[in-house]
Order: sequence, then structure tokens, then C-alpha cells
Amino acid sequence: MKVLIACEESQRVCIAFRRKGHEAYSCDVIPCSGGHPEWHICNDALDIINGNTDFFTCDGQIHTVNKWDLLIAHPPCTYLSVAGNRSYSLRLNSPEKVAERVKQRDKAVEFFLRFINADCDKICVENPVGYMNTHFRKADQIIHPYFFAESVDDVENYKQKRTCLWLKNLPTLVRKNELPKPPPMYIIGQGCKCEGKKIGWAEGLKAKDRSKERSKTFFGVAKAMAEQWG
Repeated sequence: MKVLIACEESQRVCIAFRRKGHEAYSCDVIPCSGGHPEWHICNDALDIINGNTDFFTCDGQIHTVNKWDLLIAHPPCTYLSVAGNRSYSLRLNSPEKVAERVKQRDKAVEFFLRFINADCDKICVENPVGYMNTHFRKADQIIHPYFFAESVDDVENYKQKRTCLWLKNLPTLVRKNELPKPPPMYIIGQGCKCEGKKIGWAEGLKAKDRSKERSKTFFGVAKAMAEQWG
């Protein structure tokens, strides 16, 4: 299969499909961090999602794809996630700031829908719970990384993070286990007003690293996609 993983610099999904023998490529506007520039396209994914295209990978080689067999896209969620809902409140923000935020959200919606409507037989678009669940339609599936963990000691995957999948001609992912939900994490020992606050799995990271780390697909999820859709 010829597989395009759009908006992926980590190459985690790309590598999982390559291990299954597929011709998979990651694509992002920034260089890859997965260690395989020969499988990475540093370009706007919208230029190539409909196939019938030539493109260069980061090792300088040119490739031709007439039609993608599978498209998996991870469009940015900055303006679509429920985490940003406070930014649209006129009680908390100036009208000018809210208007600009709405403008950026409209652009994010258009970008998201370009993937959903791409000329490809099989499509998965991933995003957190947010605006697209109501503006577009409910996701076909909501998963957590711990659904695909090996055990409760699997530190890479035994975590909560609600992720929505919008699917076209793909089955929902079959959960690998019946592990219990991981316990929530709380801020402790800080001696501040946020003491006892429930936090997400990435909250301990520095702010500059948090966004990039949160955008990466968990290894267990990537493996499940390759095994079940490949």
C-alpha cells in the first residue's frame, strides 16, 4: 500500500507501516524527528493528498504516486480543541481577540475538511475532542493510548488522552486489552494555589516542548493502525 501520514514530524505512524512492508511517507512543514529523512516529505501536505503527484523526500530522492491507498492526517488542533474554549469568551477577552481567534478557527476547519474530502479511498483524520465533533459530525471512534498498552507497566502507552478518529472506509480500531483506566495525576508538593489540581500526561514538560510532544501519536496507537489497516 501507498500510505501518506500528513502533519507528522515524529514518523511514528510512518515507521509502523514501513515495518509492515508498506510504502509509507510522513509529511510536515518541518523536518522529521523520527530518524528517516528518506521517508519524510517536508512540504504542505495539501499539495499531494490527492495523488497524481511527484514529490521529493528529505534525502533528495524524487517519487511518484498516482493514488494514495490510505491517508492518515493529524491536522493541528490549536484552534479546534476544547482546551481553547476560553479564548472565544467575550467575557474574558476583547472583541478583537475573539474575532481573530474565530478567523483562525475557520482556517483550521477548512484545513481539517480538506483531508476528509481528499481523493483517497481510505481516510483517517485524528484530532482531540473539540469543535469538529459539533461543527462537522461526531467522530467514528474515540480512543485512549492505554487501549493499546502491553500492561499497566507500559510507561509509553499506559496513559489517558482522548483522541477522536473520523474514518472513511476504515474499521474502528480494535482495543488490544481490557486494562483499567490509568489513575489521574495531580500536582503535589508544590506549595502553590494549584496544589491538588488534576493534570494531563504532558503537563510536566516545559511549555516549548509540550505542544510538540502532545502532537505525537503514541507508539501503541501507531502499531495498531499499521496492524489493523495495513
